[in-house]
Order: sequence, then structure tokens, then C-alpha cells
Amino acid sequence: MGIVLLIGFVLAAVIAAGYCIGIYNQLVQIKVNVDKSWANIEVLEKQRYDEIPKLVKVCEGYMQYERDTLQKVIEARSRFLTAKGPSDMAQASSEMGGALKSLFALAEAYPDLKANQNFNQLQGRVSALESEIADRREFYNDSVTINNARIQQVPYIFFSGLLKMAEREMYKVAAEEKASPEIKFAMPR
Repeated sequence: MGIVLLIGFVLAAVIAAGYCIGIYNQLVQIKVNVDKSWANIEVLEKQRYDEIPKLVKVCEGYMQYERDTLQKVIEARSRFLTAKGPSDMAQASSEMGGALKSLFALAEAYPDLKANQNFNQLQGRVSALESEIADRREFYNDSVTINNARIQQVPYIFFSGLLKMAEREMYKVAAEEKASPEIKFAMPR
């Protein structure tokens, strides 16, 4: 009878240890997934960052009188370097996106620039990166949501404290990007 209790106790201890290890592994996987999704955003943002000097260089030859627009793109690129964390990165990315939109809109007034193959390739590359960045931000926010929910659930809450896991910050769109754009049509006279 004593051996049966000992075997039962050992079996219960093995099951409990396996359960704890499973919870630990799930929390680690969630943490790694959030970190990976943030790193994916940074990789694409860096690629966009690297494309901007090429784009500005191509535009400079055509847009001799549009220094302000080109300067805003350069300044937004510089602010991106100092951004830390999701909220700063979102703000810097928003500024860079706005500056690029202004640049692309202004390019419409320069037929020679619009016809330039390098400009078209760079514009397409930057636009494709913008789309990929948006997708990765969505994936990051999904990962953060799973992380934040899981570390508050029982039994994970007991282990998340031991692992020093905390809620992560979501990637949020800047307030000015949420506002509806004003659209005006110029009527012919």
C-alpha cells in the first residue's frame, strides 16, 4: 500500500511539473512572439529609412524650388532614429509617412520627375514598404493583445510575475491620422 501511495505521489508530482513547464513554455513563446513581431516592424522601418535618401536625391534635381518638402522628409527621417518604443516609433513613423505623402503629392506637379524610372521604382518600393509595415503593425498588436490577456489569466498570472512579464504597449495611430481629411474640389470657372 505504501508503494502505491509513493507511485501516486510521484505521478502527481510529474504531472504537476509537466503542467508548470507547459505554462512556462507558453508564456515564453508569447513573449518571444511579441519581440519578434516588433523586430519585424523595425526591419521594415529601417528599409524605408534607407530608401528615403535615394528618393530625396532623385527629387532634388527636379524640385529645385520645393526645399521645404524635401527638408521635412529629411527631418522626419532623422526623428525616426531617436524614436524609442511603440509610441515614439508610431509618432516618428506618422511624421515620416506624412512627409512622404506630401512629397508624392508634390511630385504630381513635375511631369519629368513622374516619368523618371528611378523615382517610379523608389516610389513603388516605399509604397510597398508602407503596406508591409501596416501589416506588421497589425500582427504586433495581435501579439501584444494575446500577451496582455494571457498574463492576466489564471493560472498564467502566477507564473508571469515570476518571469517578470508585464503588459506591452500597443502600436497606436497618432491622433492626427485619425482625423478625416478635408477634401475640396476646385470647380472650373
